[in-house]
Amino acid sequence: MTRINVYIGFNGKCREAMTFYKECLGGELELQTVAGSPIENHCPVEMKDHIMHSSLTRNGVLMLMGTDMTAPGGYVNENSVACNLNCSSEEEINTFYKLLSEGGHIIDPLGVKFWGAIFGVFTDKFGIGWMLHFDPKANNL
Repeated sequence: MTRINVYIGFNGKCREAMTFYKECLGGELELQTVAGSPIENHCPVEMKDHIMHSSLTRNGVLMLMGTDMTAPGGYVNENSVACNLNCSSEEEINTFYKLLSEGGHIIDPLGVKFWGAIFGVFTDKFGIGWMLHFDPKANNL
């Protein structure tokens, strides 16, 4: 099966953001700092505690990845990508919506939409866009 995994740049807030996502979604969080990595000697000393790579897995499935590293042009917070989370129950979507949207901005409130699924859109407190979806008629996770 082909999957798309989201990889988000956090510009120095990766540890905080990924810890938040772990608290909201559960799962296992792995954080790799610049210190002790093969790129340590190529980075400024003030970056040693930055997160080079992080991953959040749940039930053995990779959900989300993040970093504090930036492209040569620097950090640019884009709004053209959103994390789409297909939930496996109404209880799960309500829980994730409540936790992930706290401190963020609601764009489309969680509710039953014209296609019959429960759906909501928001940006979280880190400015990351989220779309949560649960269709009780579909084969869910």
